[in-house]
Amino acid sequence: MSKKILLSMSMLALALLVGCASPTNMPALDTTYVESEKPVFLMTATLKNNYKPSHTPKLLVVNVERDIVTGKADRLNFKMDKKAKMESDDPHTGNNYLLRMDLEAGNYVIRGLTSQSFSFPIHGMFFAPMHSEVTADGPGIYYLGHVDATVRERQGEEFRAGAVIPLIDQAVAGASGGSFDVEISDQWVTDEQLFKSNFPALANKEVIKAILPQFDRDNAQQWWEENF
Repeated sequence: MSKKILLSMSMLALALLVGCASPTNMPALDTTYVESEKPVFLMTATLKNNYKPSHTPKLLVVNVERDIVTGKADRLNFKMDKKAKMESDDPHTGNNYLLRMDLEAGNYVIRGLTSQSFSFPIHGMFFAPMHSEVTADGPGIYYLGHVDATVRERQGEEFRAGAVIPLIDQAVAGASGGSFDVEISDQWVTDEQLFKSNFPALANKEVIKAILPQFDRDNAQQWWEENF
């Protein structure tokens, strides 16, 4: 297969993640919030770029899919809002996010985190894989854990931190020449205060821990090879 075709496929795969999905607002969880039959899932995330520190990604959407995808409605892109963002200019701190997702009953996969960096004139696009399975089967508020997604220099045939093209932007930002290290952990001790101070409606709500399994790099590698 020619290099031109491979590059086109890479961009098409990223377009499917970002474009061929339903833009979805995160639940407000404001003072008027009333629990519904849909469960709400809470998660925090930190994005860093140790490979190209001046191009720290900023999260755009959390890519969520139903376990069986038949169309656009089965792909949900949970968009960032002001309440979600705790972004910093310090590359050592990274950009941090308070994520909320409400889901209809069913089985889902949190496919990953799509982000971008912009340091004039370079604009990089990144995708941090997760491939974490989640089941929505009743009302309640659930904490899925904290995700650390850090770009480092890619080794060998590891999955990339982003598509290859545009060639210059993706290379300079570290997306094409980097790969993501992803770690999932239970940080409720600190995350509880963050969520409850930013969303007062959660103050007296029971939050149930449902920590996601550890990131499976082999699974992410296989998915990348099949889709990019």
